[in-house]
Amino acid sequence: MKMLENRNALVTGASRGIGKEIAKAFANQGASVVVNYHTREESADDVATEIEKIGMRTWIFPTDTSNLQEVKKMKGAIEKNFGKIDVLVNNAGINVDKTFAKMTEEDWNKVISVDLTGVFNCTHVFLDHVTESKYGRIINITSIVGQMGNIGQVNYAAAKSGIIGLTKALAREMARKNVTVNAIAPGFIETDMVRNMPDKIKEKVLPTIPMGRFGKPEEVAHACVFLASDMAAYITGQVINVNGGMYM
Repeated sequence: MKMLENRNALVTGASRGIGKEIAKAFANQGASVVVNYHTREESADDVATEIEKIGMRTWIFPTDTSNLQEVKKMKGAIEKNFGKIDVLVNNAGINVDKTFAKMTEEDWNKVISVDLTGVFNCTHVFLDHVTESKYGRIINITSIVGQMGNIGQVNYAAAKSGIIGLTKALAREMARKNVTVNAIAPGFIETDMVRNMPDKIKEKVLPTIPMGRFGKPEEVAHACVFLASDMAAYITGQVINVNGGMYM
């Protein structure tokens, strides 16, 4: 029996990067997966095609997770076309990097609204689904930046740190309902965000990682599968670091 057999999962921001690998890993472990995306429909279709090749049921749906009404619309469509969700993975996020002195109100609000308010929106809207499930799981993707900070990412660090606080508080509320709430904090992972970093920055970052390399998206996905499985039934309110030892 596969680790996530007979479970329905929703992964936000699943058209690329870490979200894509989580969606595929869930499918490989027997889960049916809703692939949420915002603008990259073709990429989301490609992810769905890969999941179907695995032999699992999937569906794609576009949503701006920072918009509560759009999230509610997504819930109604999922209930009608897919079924209720057992596992919610809040992965959708953006970054708008600038030093704090140059950061505008718009830069601040945009990142907070997607990276933090989006987690609130999706969790609040789908809370009844995971509560009614026998396997209720909420997994929030935060970041090493929310733990240790980073130059030029005050807005991003604030949002990701906020996710950690949200995770711990909600875990206490949901424990009596047999729903676990955990976070995963990736370090520097080989995604578009890292690939687009200037080479000079990469050269400075790499020596600070004890394992001597950047992580792979599938390594984050493996941790996500574990937290969604029965093996993690007694783990809640935790932040799992997938960072090669960069932050301990």
